[in-house]
Amino acid sequence: MRPQKIEDVVGQTDLVGPGKIIRRMVEAKLLSSMILYGPPGTGKTSIASAIAGSTKYAFRTLNAATDSKKELEQVVLEAKMSGTVILLLDEIHRLTKPKQDFLLPHLESGRIILVGATTENPYISINPAIRSRTQIFEVKPLSPADVKIAINRALTDEEKGLGKLKINLTPEALEHLSQVTHGDLRSALNGLELAAKSTPPAADGLITIDLGVIEECVQKKALVHDKDGDAHYDVISAFQKSIRGSDADAALHYMGRLIEAGDLPSISRRLLTIAYEDIGLANPQAAARTVQAVTAAEKIGFPEARIPLAVAVIDLCLSPKSNSAITAIDAALADLAKGNYGEIPSHLRDSHYQGAAKLGRGVDYKYPHDYLHDWVKQDYLPSKLKQKHYYQPKDNGRYEQALKEQYLKLCQAQGRPFS
Repeated sequence: MRPQKIEDVVGQTDLVGPGKIIRRMVEAKLLSSMILYGPPGTGKTSIASAIAGSTKYAFRTLNAATDSKKELEQVVLEAKMSGTVILLLDEIHRLTKPKQDFLLPHLESGRIILVGATTENPYISINPAIRSRTQIFEVKPLSPADVKIAINRALTDEEKGLGKLKINLTPEALEHLSQVTHGDLRSALNGLELAAKSTPPAADGLITIDLGVIEECVQKKALVHDKDGDAHYDVISAFQKSIRGSDADAALHYMGRLIEAGDLPSISRRLLTIAYEDIGLANPQAAARTVQAVTAAEKIGFPEARIPLAVAVIDLCLSPKSNSAITAIDAALADLAKGNYGEIPSHLRDSHYQGAAKLGRGVDYKYPHDYLHDWVKQDYLPSKLKQKHYYQPKDNGRYEQALKEQYLKLCQAQGRPFS
């Protein structure tokens, strides 16, 4: 089911959609070497294949870890004899220096258009000499809607898919398959193929793939599912609300459901959001500890990841809570949305150019570090917003209590009393 044209790529619309960078390269036939990085099964190889199919260039695939320099030499020889070759080099972060030194001049000559694929962060794991000669694009997990598109294509394509079989994939099974693979299309299609080819057909030849079959074939139980997929988000919602409500047992229960589904990305994103949205300034140290726990979980993976995640959940549940930070920024954004922003005071404007003083830019600005306690009274907000107070401090933790005391003092000293 690998796409042969760039317009057939599923997902990654920010890269291959109309008017986007890779689509522009293909349409103009002005290709440059690139590195695609992201989780497995998200379309790195598919994008490379589609680029080759759309441009009619030869397409070769090698693995930087397992293929030797000799295989690279053969690809280069082909490029010299027959023209440009698009080379997909998987696991490019494992490219050795001898292979790299051999490859670099051919990238510069344009004979080889390199598409490097990696699950590692290229800014950390890939040699600067390769990075400097490539454009780097992040490939993100597909959405459930994208996965459904690809599944339906596979069910109807008679040449490359399962279209010659009579298959009834139930809505519940489709929903589960699109959700539980977490944007890994390869896993979704592998599970679908196994289900289709291992399920005995009925007397009329119809192969019915229901939820139980899909659960068995992808080895992920549908602890959360319904035909509309709402239950998955219900669990995530219940997870956050349980932490916000300081119920550690409920939060552990809902996180257990997500762990059983193997949904580390959702757990990680939600915990980081909760740490800053719901605990926030009442206990900033808890947010820092959550970042550490999530980092550890992502490094070690399941099943051990459950341990630092549980530490973070219990810590957040039993911490004092404050949503004053999100409330403050949302209030500021709401003013902007209404066009209520005013002009930046002249003394705060950039003065690092010739003629700025004549325009009054930066004039009369008082440098706080030149004054006692590194503070001096002056206006910072636009004049029409001078009395605005977006931050509404709370008293739910020692840290924010101290911030509140300081905030009130500063507002009073600036002539902006807090009411």
